Amino acid sequence: MLTKRVEDIQHKMNVHGNAKRPFLFAVNFELTEGFFLENPFEQAEILFDIRGQGNSPVKKQIENDIQFSPQPLTYDTYKAKFDIVHQGLLRGYSYLTNLTIKTPISTNLSFPDIFAYSNAPYKLLLPGRFVCFSPERFVKISDKIISTNPMKGTIDASVPDAARIILNDYKETAEHNTIVDLLRNDLSIVADNVQVSRFRYIDRIKTNRTDILQVSSEITGWLQGDCVDNLGDIIFGMLPAGSISGAPKPATLDIIREAENESRGYYTGIFGYYDGKELDTAVMIRFIEEEDGRYYFRSGGGITAYSNCESEYKEVLSKIYLPII
Repeated sequence: MLTKRVEDIQHKMNVHGNAKRPFLFAVNFELTEGFFLENPFEQAEILFDIRGQGNSPVKKQIENDIQFSPQPLTYDTYKAKFDIVHQGLLRGYSYLTNLTIKTPISTNLSFPDIFAYSNAPYKLLLPGRFVCFSPERFVKISDKIISTNPMKGTIDASVPDAARIILNDYKETAEHNTIVDLLRNDLSIVADNVQVSRFRYIDRIKTNRTDILQVSSEITGWLQGDCVDNLGDIIFGMLPAGSISGAPKPATLDIIREAENESRGYYTGIFGYYDGKELDTAVMIRFIEEEDGRYYFRSGGGITAYSNCESEYKEVLSKIYLPII
């Protein structure tokens, strides 16, 4: 049975967590829409793959040349959005704001093709709505251990000495530190002994255009006794995800609404699968949606008071890719 009301999703996550019964769920960024699916392996309409667990069809070989062409918004259009965010940062309303854009794309691939061909640890396809191929974990809960892996910092891997450059960049370091602090605080609401177990490690992501390096950290904690099985309360208490909103959250969300001037929908929401023992969830980034017969790629990046508009514009366009090689 497919449940769509967000309030019901949170409740069902608690019930199924306590009963150790598997489920698949997703909620959008605004927390106004989502779905909850019991026994997700018994259906083949909504496709998912979470680190190898899922109902993905057998991966087929790519038969034709892939056509993938974005039509990016102009720099001036991006700058107008950036300026709204930057003013909020300079006035002290926010320390970090995630700004996202919507880019029309043309491709000869269908959503099932993109889902099947993409190399990503977290994949989800909602027919007629979107396909997501995310590299970013949101939260994992296993026994009494909760962990999260915020991802902040991107650079073209072909840049000479790229890893050293991204790790020593002042703006990127400040941005990453802010998100790590925010997620530590979020975990501390439900967990004890919260600590950064890995700080600013690098993943290499292969794409149809070029390889990119992404910087992440891992934060872990021990769930408090009465929280362990209330999976819905734990997850919803941390939304929206800090890495795709900013800090502090309430004022930052106001800035995002003004600058973006449109809803994000499922983009930058979260989804996850519970197998009866572990819950693993992802942030819905690297995301293509369908609207009125057209495809749009959503991408974004964190903005701080030290950000340079041209650099941020280039970064947000660099994230428009397919992880297909």
